[in-house]
Amino acid sequence: MKVVILCGGYGTRIRDVADNIPKPMIPVGRYPILWHIMKYYAQGGYMDFVLCLGYKSDLIKDFFLNYEALTRDFTISLGNAKTPEFHTRHDESDWRVTLAETGLSAMTGARVRKIRTYIGDDEDFMLTYGDGLGDVDLDRLLKFHKSHGKILTVTGVRPPGRFGELMANGLGLVTEFNEKPQATGGRISGGFFVCRRELFDYLDDREDLVFEQEPMRRLVDTGQMMVFEHDGFWQPMDTNREYQLLNSLYSKGNAPWVCW
Repeated sequence: MKVVILCGGYGTRIRDVADNIPKPMIPVGRYPILWHIMKYYAQGGYMDFVLCLGYKSDLIKDFFLNYEALTRDFTISLGNAKTPEFHTRHDESDWRVTLAETGLSAMTGARVRKIRTYIGDDEDFMLTYGDGLGDVDLDRLLKFHKSHGKILTVTGVRPPGRFGELMANGLGLVTEFNEKPQATGGRISGGFFVCRRELFDYLDDREDLVFEQEPMRRLVDTGQMMVFEHDGFWQPMDTNREYQLLNSLYSKGNAPWVCW
């Protein structure tokens, strides 16, 4: 199953941290937060990635084009056209990464629509953001998604009330979705979506189509969105404080998402 990761938006610039790089490339420890997200999915057996690129896409492409040199010891003979002699290995040799240019100014819904061709004939695919980490149980998430047969499953978490709030009935059927309410008492969308391919029927060709607005509300109105409740760790990286928090957890060996 493919994992689509939204990596193209301008996002919130994190002061003194991300003035000149896209947010997915902000480091947590030695590697970008995007790498941590992919590593987490890979440990769950999901190693076929589609990255929706836009802002500063060249930096993300450079990272993967130079991945072997960045992650392995090697010897190179200067002036020799031969490839470097690598001495060590990494654990990502089974990853397949498709880097798709989805436009500099496209919004999230438009970006997802543009990678439809890379989904192929798959009935389902994962979808998440390139700037948030969690310890979501991916096996349980997929099992839940398969059990209800709806088009979209969203992982509902309980952090600050500045994100889109999800209200659901006792069966998990989403009954209301409010984008970034001022004060909330319910769960919020934490990404970590699972989507049936019918999701593309809800996405038109507008560049300004925001996935979290009209498409998700239409899914709610047609009874096609379910929430998977996650009470464990989930943390976006939108501020310098959150950047420091994630790096502190990682450096101290207390990062809940690290399962490798």
